Amino acid sequence: MPVYNKLIRDRILEIIAADGLAYNSRVLQPKEHLTEIKNKLYEEVKEFDETTTKKEAIEEMADVLELLHAALKVYDTNFDELEAVRVKKKQKRGGFDEGLYLIDVEDK
Repeated sequence: MPVYNKLIRDRILEIIAADGLAYNSRVLQPKEHLTEIKNKLYEEVKEFDETTTKKEAIEEMADVLELLHAALKVYDTNFDELEAVRVKKKQKRGGFDEGLYLIDVEDK
């Protein structure tokens, strides 16, 4: 019996049951949930890093975005608030669109 011990998407248990398989699961407490969202984000970002095609990259970015939505729910906030913070930071410091890469800064 494979042991997973990880956060899964909400419908995975339905899919396992539909395949006629038995499983053990539990609902995480909010603090645990947030910890597991962070762990899963690391996993998905690693998978994004390993992509070699546009299709694979978009699939992994979608997983990252889904995890961000889950984290927002744990923090009892929403995507609009996150987007407002993103826009404010972009206006103040810029985004990452230009691909600028800092090598060093001369000391005074």
